[in-house]
Amino acid sequence: MELIELKERPELSAEPKHQAVYSQFGALIAQMKKKDLKPELLSAFNAQIGEVNASSLGGKELVKLVKTTQRSILKKLEKDMKIVPKNYYRTLWMVVGMSAFGLPLGVAFGSALGNMGMLGIGLPIGMAIGLALGSNMDKKAAQEGRQMDIEIKG
Repeated sequence: MELIELKERPELSAEPKHQAVYSQFGALIAQMKKKDLKPELLSAFNAQIGEVNASSLGGKELVKLVKTTQRSILKKLEKDMKIVPKNYYRTLWMVVGMSAFGLPLGVAFGSALGNMGMLGIGLPIGMAIGLALGSNMDKKAAQEGRQMDIEIKG
């Protein structure tokens, strides 16, 4: 069993942003074909791609469907096979670093200095910690061959 192709949609060429999202989804499917996916994942992904192909939606509604489908596929790939796109962990851990490390550090600085206006100092520190952790995880995924040669934007 093999992944099905994404249907061409020439009507999207009028809107470059919509075309970019649709093309990125096509590129993701091409990268997934290079990986040895489990048969149950293949059938699930084919059903999702088929849903996008069969959709009569256009414009923003189609872009929303494509983004939702893409997120669902990426989440399932990461959960079941630990396969991720480039910079997946960096993006994920940047947010985690800001909230899990940055806010507590900011509160500590603000309390220690007696000025809660210093709360914002912790956010960039937390972001840097998150970026460092995420970049290391991305590097490890690349070394283990679990990284696809595509970066998901937006």
